[in-house]
Amino acid sequence: MPDYADLGLQLAWPLAIALSWMAGELIFRWTALPRIAVYGVAGFVFGNLAAGYLPPSESKNFMLLANLGFGLILFELGYRINLRWLRNNPWIVATSLAEAALTFAAVYWVATACGMEALPAALTSSLAMSSSPAGLLRVLNEQGAAGQVTERAMHLTALNCVMAVFTFNVVVGIGVFQTSGDLPHAAGSSLLVLFASSVLGALFGALVPLWLRLIDAARDATLAFALAVVLLVAVTHVLQFSPVLAALTFGLVARHRRIALAPAQRNFGVLGDLLAVLMFFFVATKVEVEHLGGGILLGVLLVLVRGLVKVGVCTAFARVSGISARKGALSGLALTPISVFAILLMEQTRWIGVDLFDSLAPLAAVMLLLDVLGPVLTQRAVVWAHETRHIKEA
Repeated sequence: MPDYADLGLQLAWPLAIALSWMAGELIFRWTALPRIAVYGVAGFVFGNLAAGYLPPSESKNFMLLANLGFGLILFELGYRINLRWLRNNPWIVATSLAEAALTFAAVYWVATACGMEALPAALTSSLAMSSSPAGLLRVLNEQGAAGQVTERAMHLTALNCVMAVFTFNVVVGIGVFQTSGDLPHAAGSSLLVLFASSVLGALFGALVPLWLRLIDAARDATLAFALAVVLLVAVTHVLQFSPVLAALTFGLVARHRRIALAPAQRNFGVLGDLLAVLMFFFVATKVEVEHLGGGILLGVLLVLVRGLVKVGVCTAFARVSGISARKGALSGLALTPISVFAILLMEQTRWIGVDLFDSLAPLAAVMLLLDVLGPVLTQRAVVWAHETRHIKEA
């Protein structure tokens, strides 16, 4: 006789993910809310309210799959970055630098003023600098968005990711050094890892287009790039590098090797859609009720401060960078998502023996709020900017 209890545990994750996808499709059709917001809610419900349903023993396998899905999105974001535009309009880079720096400073000041210790406050602030490429791109592609706000939001997100990963790893390195006194270990967990990850991504970005030219398959490179991203993420996972920088650099270099991508490249087709459902569901299960603790009020405050700084800076730099103040504000609003990026980055610190979830309760509250609110605000930003062909402004 089969062991039905064991069979149920083996089917728990696939069944929960399938139900999340079904809920996402239905709610999107009924309300036009972004699918990924529904996946996030479902993940939190299955991870907390249905306590014990999802066996933790399977979590590692889904963590790797979530990183693969994130790697595909990072590659696509990197591929869509136009370095020539950034060179011709340096005010976009200036906007990103000012917005990231002021976000860090504002969140750090509020967090420490509310009683957080310096190191957890710095970690929270470094993650608050970022915007999630996963949340942004999935919504933009879902809505068919194109225009000034869309392009600016993508470029600012890519720049924010690089600065956030750099700052986060520096702060983690300082924390490792403070607790262990081992300077080589601290350095290895920060700057050297970032450098190696970027070099590895650039190497893939140079070699894969070369291979495609040799076999005369550059016109339909979707499968080749997908397999290369899978391999790159797996390598960075094994070597304990940063898949974020590696995949982003891969896409950036590949674009400027002049490879023309097929239409299926957006979201990487069915593979990208499947991994996106899994990724948004999985990361939401990592936000546990116990992590929230007494941090919900501070979390709400940090969400407001972060949002005001991003919108305010983008608005202030709008005219000098070539757009209206209204579109600048909408660009800042589109940068709201953070959850997937922050959770996967924190998960990666466990590779070096640093568990941040228990010490960053306010950040858990931030991620819970923005897991749902972030994609909705990004959607509204492109709708209000009249840059989407799927949803019309009421």
